[in-house]
Amino acid sequence: MVSAMKYEMMYQARILSSKIILAAMSEKTMTPFEKKAFLKGLKHCRFEVGYYDKYQKPLFAEIKGFTSFDVSFSIEKGSCYSILEDPSEHMGVRYVVLKESNLSGVLQRLRIKIISYLVFSFVLMGIVGYFLGRLFLQPVREQIESLDRFISDTTHELNTPLSAILMTIQSLKDVEPKKMKRLEASVKRLSTMYSSLTYRLEGKAEPDEAVDMAKVIQERAEYVKELIDSKHLNLELKLESTKILINQGSAERLIDNLLSNAIKYSDVQDSIMVILNNRVLKVQDTGIGIDEKAQKDIFKRYVRANKERGGFGIGLHIVFAICKEYKIKLDVKSKKGEGSTFVLVFPEVK
Repeated sequence: MVSAMKYEMMYQARILSSKIILAAMSEKTMTPFEKKAFLKGLKHCRFEVGYYDKYQKPLFAEIKGFTSFDVSFSIEKGSCYSILEDPSEHMGVRYVVLKESNLSGVLQRLRIKIISYLVFSFVLMGIVGYFLGRLFLQPVREQIESLDRFISDTTHELNTPLSAILMTIQSLKDVEPKKMKRLEASVKRLSTMYSSLTYRLEGKAEPDEAVDMAKVIQERAEYVKELIDSKHLNLELKLESTKILINQGSAERLIDNLLSNAIKYSDVQDSIMVILNNRVLKVQDTGIGIDEKAQKDIFKRYVRANKERGGFGIGLHIVFAICKEYKIKLDVKSKKGEGSTFVLVFPEVK
């Protein structure tokens, strides 16, 4: 636009200069008054015009305060100026100056139009992208919903035989203690898995209360004692009474999944240490550890760090969900072959 404006103004200035030359070459001699009247009445285009002598004094000018005669084309304060110099000074006119004041407004309108089209294009692309995304992700969403329904249905079907097995074990007599412990460990393992699978599937809201996490850890450690004994693991508890605001079920699921994870990924005769003090819980094991690349994904649903050792990949996801809900800071430190440490920082109870 600026380039087109430049050439148009130079073209119009040459036309005006030609008319002045033709008038000067006519046989009629003009008085200074007649020259000024001629210049004033000289037909020109839409631009403001000014005629100046060799001293840069205006002979006639619609332009006010113009002083830049050394550049043939310039832009100042949103206005364009074109200067045509006539060394022959016909009729005393040395400079023909044209001014265009509407360029800034035109450019501003053009900017607004471009921005408007861009915004419209982005909105349109966003809407189209949203619907295309929904369309392409629909099969994935259906698969996830189908998987959730399968888990829900399966867990409900597991509840009845689990209850029956537990009742049967309690009524058994004359069974070797070793076999009885093995049965109890297996059933409690299944019960823990059942609790994890049914977490939030029923959608029942439980009230929050001030729970002593040390007491919960002690109880849940006793609950999984058979599992720990079956792998000959060494469990050490160092607990300080710590109250946090959480519902009892979530607190139990949190500890169950952390202990279950430590047991699952520990080898025979490894050690598990649970430390709770200064509102910081550490669950440390000397098991197989987690590869550094896999650590960023272990809290995702259905993701397992080690596919050789059971599980559905939802235990640590439940831990992450509970921590997020109750604003508990969660971190993991692990090294392949040396074990893992899960660190939870509980918020203050107000």
